[in-house]
Amino acid sequence: MSTGSHPSARAGKAAPFIVMDVLREAGEMAAAGADVIHMEVGQPFGPAPRKALEAARAALETDDLGYTQAKGIRPLRERIARLYDELYGVSVDPERVFVTTGSSGAFVIAFLTAFDAGAKVGLANPGYPAYRNIFHGQNIEPVLLDAGPAAGWTPDAAQVEALAKGGNLDGLLIASPANPTGAMMEPAQMRALMAAVQDNGGWFISDEIYHRLTYEKREHSALEYSADAIVINSFSKYYCMTGWRVGWMILPERLVRPAEVLTQNMFINAPAISQHAALAALDATDELEERKAVYARNRAFLLDALPAIGLDRLGPADGAFYIYCDVSRLTDDSFDFARRILHETQVAVTPGLDFDPLNGHRFLRFSYAGGFDAMRRAVDRLDSWLKRRG
Repeated sequence: MSTGSHPSARAGKAAPFIVMDVLREAGEMAAAGADVIHMEVGQPFGPAPRKALEAARAALETDDLGYTQAKGIRPLRERIARLYDELYGVSVDPERVFVTTGSSGAFVIAFLTAFDAGAKVGLANPGYPAYRNIFHGQNIEPVLLDAGPAAGWTPDAAQVEALAKGGNLDGLLIASPANPTGAMMEPAQMRALMAAVQDNGGWFISDEIYHRLTYEKREHSALEYSADAIVINSFSKYYCMTGWRVGWMILPERLVRPAEVLTQNMFINAPAISQHAALAALDATDELEERKAVYARNRAFLLDALPAIGLDRLGPADGAFYIYCDVSRLTDDSFDFARRILHETQVAVTPGLDFDPLNGHRFLRFSYAGGFDAMRRAVDRLDSWLKRRG
């Protein structure tokens, strides 16, 4: 019997990316005249750094912006490699660096290169939902590992080791700082998790997209501890270039050629103009640190203001620009709760179900990537709304 008129089973396993649905609904409300405050999406306020915009304009005038190497333009790969020496004291061969179509393109290529269909890969739960959904699209089984408050916001290395030894784990994907919690691992925790999977023949993947967005702790790259780690990063967060769709990954040497071949066939290359802009963004630190100072001010304000209005069960918020809040005293349906907040206060927030299919009904995520005035007005609205609810 033909099944050509139906979506694939793999597509059917992918859940909606709820935050993008919230963003769409909030956008529709704003288009109709509502004064919506965006605390749902992890999008830095304002444009790309000035140096990036200037480089893009120059490229429009001087470059044909045709195909690049599948790995990306050589100057950008060399500059990314140098960044690892500057930030972490790690030497990286530019041949191991891939410029990708956002971190999303990096995840697709990295997963296809490292894992066969049917592989089992551990994920922190709560965690970024696209991990799970890309895995489903590739017939890879996500194994959810508790990384909530009871687990100290990070997976347990002993559990990872037991799963890997038992043949029930072929890899582990970790983010530090993490989305949605902002939690950061100590070096000893990262080393233990890395050893638990690598010593048993698995791949360790480090999502470092929120590096440089830390406030009281120092971030560490997985490459400080192992050249066999797969590292993924992006220009979307610290570098404020979400819509430019440019990221990067660093691969172990033995994965480089297979990943290059897959990239040639699936993406050809990341957008050429974005690569030129990204190269300039890497030297826009002064402007980017000014932007980060706003996030730091937002974070400090919200860590005081949210408990003052009754939202006092907060995650670590060590890094990134998110606060994960347990709202179980107020609701057991975070999806409905977030929707009511949006429509009754015009503050857009993300339900925890986006990040945690098991316990997310108890949580909301607040993004503080916007301007300070927006954070202050959002808290005022939430305070009034919560008081009206009694």
